[in-house]
Parts: sequence; C-alpha cells; structure tokens
Amino acid sequence: MKKNCLEIVRQKCESCNGCALAKSRNNVVFSDGNPSTAKIVLIGEAPGEMEDECGRPFVGRAGQLLNEFLADAGISRDEDLYIINTVKCRPPENRVPTDEEKSACHKFLVAQIDIIKPQAIILCGATALKSFVELDKKQTISKVRGKWMNIMVDGVEYKAMTIFHPSYLLRNHSMEEGSPRRLMQQDLSEIKNTIFPDKIIDENRELVML
Repeated sequence: MKKNCLEIVRQKCESCNGCALAKSRNNVVFSDGNPSTAKIVLIGEAPGEMEDECGRPFVGRAGQLLNEFLADAGISRDEDLYIINTVKCRPPENRVPTDEEKSACHKFLVAQIDIIKPQAIILCGATALKSFVELDKKQTISKVRGKWMNIMVDGVEYKAMTIFHPSYLLRNHSMEEGSPRRLMQQDLSEIKNTIFPDKIIDENRELVML
C-alpha cells in the first residue's frame, strides 16, 4: 500500500512546475530505499549532477561515503532507510536551495514522511534541519548534531537526529577523536542502537573511506 501511495505522489512530483528548477532538471530525484521495510527516513539537501542524471539520491562521491558510514554502523541503505531530499530537482551549480524552492517541494516531502511513518528521521545537513527547525545564529550543525529531538511533521511528532552531510566529510578526512568523521560514526551508532538494538554488525567487513 505504501508503494502505491508513494507512486501517486511521485507522479505529481514529476509533473510539478512549482519553481524554476523544473526548467533545468533532467530527472526528478524522488527517493531511494525500501518503503515497505524502512524504519528511518533520511533527508538530504538537493540532488547533485549524478543524481539529476540517474534520478536517485546520494549516488555521487558523497553518497558513496554515506554508504560506507551506514554499513559501518550496521544500517542497511536498501532495507532500513527511505532516502529523500528537501528539494527533488537539482539547483544550478549545486547551490543551496532557496526558500521558494524548498517551499514548492515541501508538500512532497511531507507526503513522503506521512506515508512512511518512520520510527525516526535523520536530518542530513543544515538545509534538511532548517526545513523543520528554526535556528538562531549561534546554533550550528556542530552544536546540534548527535542529539535526539522531536520535530512536528503535518501534526505528527517524530524522533529526529541531525548528522553531518557527507559532502562536508569529503573535505574532512581525519578520523581522530572529535573529528567530523568520528562524530558521524558515533551519531550513526547511536541511531542504530536506538532503532535497531538487536541487529548484529559484521565486525569483519572491510571499511574503505573515501
């Protein structure tokens, strides 16, 4: 049933001309993951060049790095997550989406969450966070990440956590204690232990970080 409902939303999204991004897109990037088994909705910022070409979120270098961190934490991208973006069309030159663009896509974002009804939401980066939470000037991703919070989506309260966007981690390679990559590991481990406490992690898998 979820797949049928999401397909209706997808069709409406693909015919949307609510903002200027519709004129330059190659593909609407609607979602990835398994809506039938996903317990978590992961929300990113916007499609990049590769995502625009193939119609799937997080398939470029940042997406590959995200896959590594998810696997390391014992979270399955294909089964445990339903992955979406704040906006469904690529902004030119991969710039941050405008408020107008986010507003035009918000109804699709809300509909996807309403249909999945996840146990938790991962807000991946500042754009995703600001779509649901108002921040003051002193609040940065570094200060709010890794903490469980409650957000309201269409009148329903969801458990949510903010994590670094993997594109930020591509510029920060250190794995030292307190580094962004080490904090990402800690945050995803906390999410796994909270949402999937009985899942066993393969300790023997080879970890290759970009």
